[in-house]
This record gives sequence, structure tokens and C-alpha cells, in this order.
Amino acid sequence: MSTQRPRRAVVTGIGVIAPNGLRADAYWKSVRGGVGVLDRITREGCGDLPLKVAGEVRGFDASALIEERFLVQTDRFSHYAMAAAQLAVDDAGLGHDDPEEPFSIGVVTAAGSGGGEFGQRELQKLWGQGSKFVGPYQSIAWFYAASTGQISIRSGFKGPCGVVASDEAGGLDGIAHAARAVRRGTGAVIVGAAEAPLAPYSMVCQLGYPELSTVEDPDRAYRPFTAGACGFVPAEGGGMLVVEDETRARDRGAVVRAVVAGHGATFTGASRWAESREGLARAIRVALDEARCAPEEVDVVFADALGVPDADRAEALAIADALGPHAARVPVTAPKTGIGRAYCGAPVLDTAAAVFAMEHGVVPPTPNVFDICHDLDLVMSRARPAELRTALVLSRGLMGSNAALVVRRGDDSAR
Repeated sequence: MSTQRPRRAVVTGIGVIAPNGLRADAYWKSVRGGVGVLDRITREGCGDLPLKVAGEVRGFDASALIEERFLVQTDRFSHYAMAAAQLAVDDAGLGHDDPEEPFSIGVVTAAGSGGGEFGQRELQKLWGQGSKFVGPYQSIAWFYAASTGQISIRSGFKGPCGVVASDEAGGLDGIAHAARAVRRGTGAVIVGAAEAPLAPYSMVCQLGYPELSTVEDPDRAYRPFTAGACGFVPAEGGGMLVVEDETRARDRGAVVRAVVAGHGATFTGASRWAESREGLARAIRVALDEARCAPEEVDVVFADALGVPDADRAEALAIADALGPHAARVPVTAPKTGIGRAYCGAPVLDTAAAVFAMEHGVVPPTPNVFDICHDLDLVMSRARPAELRTALVLSRGLMGSNAALVVRRGDDSAR
């Protein structure tokens, strides 16, 4: 009878391109400090639209990080993803010494909107100049799977690849997909999401969401769990992780930063926020069961924090339903209030923050939120020192997806 330990999926690398930092360490420094970077949108062609505030990635020079031949083929959302993927690979110390190595590494990304900026530019050429002026890369650059394909091609990764075409919760679903691939035998998966929703066409599409905030004051535009909650503001950027087999990682001397322990997902319908209470609570219970984690073992919750009163109420109640009496004691945080919601990239950034929080023993604060009206122990104003071994990351999408992810501290080998 075999006594071999089941394969565990662990995080060994983190790469971030976000409004508050162009590397993982800069991102964490800003998150830990509760720095808010929401500001007026400055992108060309967006000035007359009702959406005024967002989290822009500023100072990002794609040409300094990515070869020209890839830049001309791809949209901004893939530029962010490729850059973050390279940072994650470098952080994990993945190499190509073994000729079989490329076949053991896969790529999975999640995407909610694809390459809207690239698509808009090419369609303007079509209608303004004619079909001969439309570039051949229009056929691929807008596509949801573009980032997965380009990361795989650029880095030479030939293992199992995929894409989760979804709303916000797809970021967590992608991480779960990667973890399951690793448990089934894949050596490592580069996984995550990056979005670029701040272009005129993309912004017009978002204006159809009733949950979108059009408040013009950056300090008040996105304040979940408060009486003044008026919706969310979007953000661009995202994060990529290296999720790897634990034994493989330790054999090559990599640092095991976290364990992807459990995941749950449900669907309750677009904008049905009252119903999301039951769906999110169910997702949390499934994730805890897969992680073999009791509710009282959860040390911190990274909330979805939509900023819509009905949705915030449903989330607070879902946490109480799933965690029971422990819900009143567990610290809850929502760092995304400082940068906005990067759609599929948002929960990946939260997962990165959860890993850093466990490593540093501190719960980051929730920027711009000071007066909550829900029964939560929301961490506000400043970071809170805490012994953190298990984090619960939550996400819901505007189209009705709910997801929960349990991550354990990397050095907690007993669990």
C-alpha cells in the first residue's frame, strides 16, 4: 500500500503590476501602509464620460519589459500580464536547465473583458480608413485567451494551458484550476489575471453596470461597508503567481510562500446581491471543506467589498453564515478600496496580499473606509499585527459568480 504524500500546490512566485506598485514588493508596501491611489482618469478620449475615478497603472513602460514583436501583437491587458508573469517566474527562480522543464510548466489566465483598447483602435481604422488598414493581430489581441498564449510563447512553456473567461471571481477560479493541474501531475503553472478596462469603448461598456460608481471625489467614490457606499470604481493591472508542486519546489530549493489549500465556487445570477449571501456562504464552506479547515482556523478574510449596500450586506451575512460565531472575531480587510477593482485581476491581487500578510504577520487596512455599518471586524486606518496562518479570499462577479479561496502559510507544514 502506497504511503506517498498527496501532491500539494504551493505558491513560489508572485508578480504584480498594479496602480499602487509595479512590483510585488512595492505593491505590498503600499497595501500595508493603507495608501490610496484612486484618482481622476487621465486616458485620452475618456474625459467626457460619466466615470471619472479609477485606479490607473502609471509609470509602466511596456517597451522596457517586453520585446517589440510581442508588443505590436497584443493589447495593454496582455502587456500587464506578460510583465507580471515574468516577475513571478523570476521571483520563483524557475529556469530552463532541464530540457523537459518547458513541458512541465503550464499557463492559466482569467479575463473578464479582453483587449478592448486594441480592438477599438482597429475598428476605428476599419470604419475610418477601410479594411486594408486593419492589422492582422486584431484577430487575436482582443481575445480572452491572448495573455495565456503570449505568456506561453514568450517563455517557452509547453505544459497544460487554459483560460478562464469569466467575471471577477474568475481570478480565484483560475488559481484553483492551476492548483488542481499541479495535484494531477503538472510541475508548475503560471496563473493569474490582468485587466485593462480604462479605454473609451471599454468604459462605455462598463457604464451599463448599475454597481459602477460615478462619484467624482476619489476619497468617496469607493467606500464599501459604509452608509455612504455608492458602488465600485474599476482598476487596471493585476497579478500572476507561480503555483507549483511542493516536493518539486523544495527539491530545487525554492521558497514555499503559501499553500493553495481549498476553493469553492457557485453561481447566483447577475446583480442578485441578496441571493449572493447563500451562494458565497456555500462557496466558503466548500473551500473550507477542501482545505480541511475549521471556521475558527481562519485568521483573516480578504473581502470582495463591492461597495453596493445590498451586496455588502449579503457578504457580511455570508461570512457570518459560513464562519458562525468566529465571524465576529476574525479580522476582515479590503485593500482594493485603495486601488479599485481590477475585475479578474482583483482577487489575484488580494491573494498576493494575503500571502504577504501571512509572511509579515500583519493585516493590511481598508483605505478610505472609517465608519462601517455592518457587523464585521473591518481593519481600518492602519495595519493590525496578528499571527496569521490561514487566509480566506472572497470574490464575486457582476454576472453572478461567487468564489472563495483558502491559502495557508508556507512554513505551516503541519497542516
